[in-house]
Amino acid sequence: MEVRQLEAFIAVAEHLHFGRAAERLFMAQAPLSRAISGLESELGARLFERSTRTVALTDAGRALVEPAHAVLAAVERAADAVTAVVKGEAGVIHVEFTGVAAHPIVAALARRMRAEHPGIRLELSSQSISRPVMNNLVQGSTDIALGRWDQLPPGVSARVLLLDSLVVALPRTHRLAGAGTISFGDVAHEPFVSLPYAAGSITTDRLWRLGYAYNTVIDNVQFAPDTQSCIALVSADVGCHLALASLGRRTDNPDVVFVRLASDDAERVPDVHLRVAWRTTQSSPAVRMALEFLSRHGMSADPP
Repeated sequence: MEVRQLEAFIAVAEHLHFGRAAERLFMAQAPLSRAISGLESELGARLFERSTRTVALTDAGRALVEPAHAVLAAVERAADAVTAVVKGEAGVIHVEFTGVAAHPIVAALARRMRAEHPGIRLELSSQSISRPVMNNLVQGSTDIALGRWDQLPPGVSARVLLLDSLVVALPRTHRLAGAGTISFGDVAHEPFVSLPYAAGSITTDRLWRLGYAYNTVIDNVQFAPDTQSCIALVSADVGCHLALASLGRRTDNPDVVFVRLASDDAERVPDVHLRVAWRTTQSSPAVRMALEFLSRHGMSADPP
C-alpha cells in the first residue's frame, strides 16, 4: 500500500467522480484508475461500485476512509517534522557545562530558545569539572560543552565565552584577608585544599604550576570532590584554595575572602577562561543556531 494510492482513494471517495478526482490530483484519469485498481487488488476488496453514471463507496471503501485519512495525516506530520529539523525549527540539543560562571549563560540560552524556537528542546546537565564534559562531547552524547580546557582533541572547535582570572580563597581570619591583591609567593608555603588533579581540575593544575614557578611543593592537605566543599574547608580554616574570580563573585560565605592574584603570577600559567566547544563536523541547524546565540554573548569579561 503506497501513499499515492491512498491519496487517489481519498480524492475519489470525496468527489465520487474519477474525472474530478484526477483534476484535484493534477493527473490523468487513466493512472488514477490504475492506482485504485492496484489498491483494491492489494486489499483483496472492491472499494467503489462503478457504473457509467455513478461511483459509490462499498462497505470496504467506507471502512478505509478514516484509516486512510489518518495515514496521510501521519505522513504529513512526518514530513513537517523533518522540514522543521532541517530548518533548525525543531530538535534536541544536549548542553553540558561546568562552573557557576556558566549558569547565567546557559539560563539565557534556554530562555532564548524557548521564546524564539519553541520546537527546540534543550537537555541540560552539569559536571563539577571540565574533563568529563569534553569526553562526552567527543563521544557524541553532548552537542555543546561549556568548560575550561588547555587543549582540544581532534575534531573539536572552541571559542572563549567569558574572560576569567585566578583568586585565592582565604579564611576571613587569615593575615592577608584584607589585601586587595597578593602574590602567590605570599601563600605558596601554606596548606591548600583542592579538587582532585587526576579528575582534571583546571584550578589544581594552575596551583601546581604556580608552585613549580615558585620552586615550592604545594602542601595539599585535603582534596574535596567539588568546589563548594573546598570553600567549606577554607571557611573551617583547613587551608587556602586557588579559585576562579567568577566563583568568588557568586559565593556568599561570610567566613571566606577571595583575594585577587597578582597579574604577573597570572601570566606564569595558561588562562582559565570559560569556553564553548562543539564538534567541528557539527551539522545540526538547531545546534548551529544555539552556537550563534552564544557567540553573540562571548568574549565578555565577568563583571568585577
